[in-house]
Amino acid sequence: MKAVRWVLGLIVMGLHFLTLPRRGKRSPQAQQQVEQALAGYALYQLPTCPFCVKVRRSMRRLNLPLELRDVRSDGRHRQDLISGGGKMKVPCLRIDHADGHSEWMYESSDIVAFLEGRFALQK
Repeated sequence: MKAVRWVLGLIVMGLHFLTLPRRGKRSPQAQQQVEQALAGYALYQLPTCPFCVKVRRSMRRLNLPLELRDVRSDGRHRQDLISGGGKMKVPCLRIDHADGHSEWMYESSDIVAFLEGRFALQK
C-alpha cells in the first residue's frame, strides 16, 4: 500500500508542477497589505495530498505566500494540528486572530472559498 501511495503521490506532484497556474498580480502596496494580513495564517498540509494541492494551487492563483506546515516531516506541526484543531486531517488552515484565539478550518473547498472571498484579486 505504501508503494501505491508513493507512486500516486509522484503522479499528483508531477501533474501539479506541469500545470502550475499563473500567479495573480496586485500593486506592490496591495500585495504588501495581503502579506501583512497573512502573518497569522498557516496551512497544515502534506505535499502529495491532492486536496492540499488544490489549496496550494488556489494560493498561487491568488498570490498568497502562506506559511506551509508539513505535518508528516515535522512532529511539532502534527502535534499542533491535533491539539489545536482536534484531529489529524489535512488540509487545515489555521487563522490566528488579533484577540488571541485560533480558528481551524478543514475541507479544501471551504479553505479555497474563504481565501478567494478574503483575498480576491481586483480585475
